[in-house]
Amino acid sequence: MTTPRTTAKNGSRSAAKSTAGTTARTAGAAAGAAGNGAKVRRVRAAPAPAPATGPVAGHCDELLHALAPFRDQAGTAQGWGERLARVLAGGGRLLAAGNGGSAAQAQHLTAELVGRYRDDRPPFSAIALHADTSSTTAIANDYGVDEVFARQVRAHGREGDVLMLLSTSGASANLLSAAEAGRGAGMSVWALTGPAPNPLAAGSDESLCVRAGSTATVQELHLVTVHMVCAAFDAALEGVLEGRSADDAADA
Repeated sequence: MTTPRTTAKNGSRSAAKSTAGTTARTAGAAAGAAGNGAKVRRVRAAPAPAPATGPVAGHCDELLHALAPFRDQAGTAQGWGERLARVLAGGGRLLAAGNGGSAAQAQHLTAELVGRYRDDRPPFSAIALHADTSSTTAIANDYGVDEVFARQVRAHGREGDVLMLLSTSGASANLLSAAEAGRGAGMSVWALTGPAPNPLAAGSDESLCVRAGSTATVQELHLVTVHMVCAAFDAALEGVLEGRSADDAADA
C-alpha cells in the first residue's frame, strides 16, 4: 500500500515533468516558427529622404552663399576672443545685449563664458543685460525703453571692460544708447550686426557685419560668430593664464 507521503512525492515529480515537457514543446514550436519564417516581423529600411525643395532648399542656399564672405571676417572674431581672454582673465567683465533673437544670442555667449564652451576652465564674469527682467522692466517703466541697456551699462561697466551688442538691423535705439554709454564708461564696444553700413556699427569701436539677405541667415551666422569667439577665447586663455602666473612668480 502506498502511503500518502509517497503519493505526494510522485505527484510532484509528475507535475514537474509535465511542466518541463510543456515548456520544451512551446520553445520548440517557437523555434520552428522562427525557422520557417512564420509570423516573424521583418524590419524594412527607411526610404531615403526626398531632396529639399522650395523655401527649405532656398534657406540652405542662402546660408551657403553668405558663408563665404563671412569667413573672410573670421579674423575679427578671433581677435575678439583673444582680447576677451586678456580682459576677463585680468578681472574684467563682458556685458552683452540684444533684442529678440539677438538677446538669445547674447545670452548664449555669456553662458559659454560663465559655464564653459568645450573644455573645463575657470568661470568668467559675463552678464546678458536683458536677462535681469526686474531691472529691465523697471528702467523701461521709469526712463523709457531706449534706456533699458544704457542704464545697466553705466551701473555695471568699468573702464577696460567689453560691451558686445548684437543686432540684425544695426538700428535699435536702445542698443545705440548702450553703445554711447559704453564708450562714455571707457569700455571697448563691439557690434555684431547685419549688413553694413548701419548706425550701430558706426557708433561702436569695432564691428563684424554679416552680409546676408534675410534676418534668419544673419542670426545663424551670429551664432557661428559666438562660437568662434569662444573657441578663440579658450585657445588664448591658457597662454594668458600662464603668462600671469609667471609674472606673479617673478614679483614674489
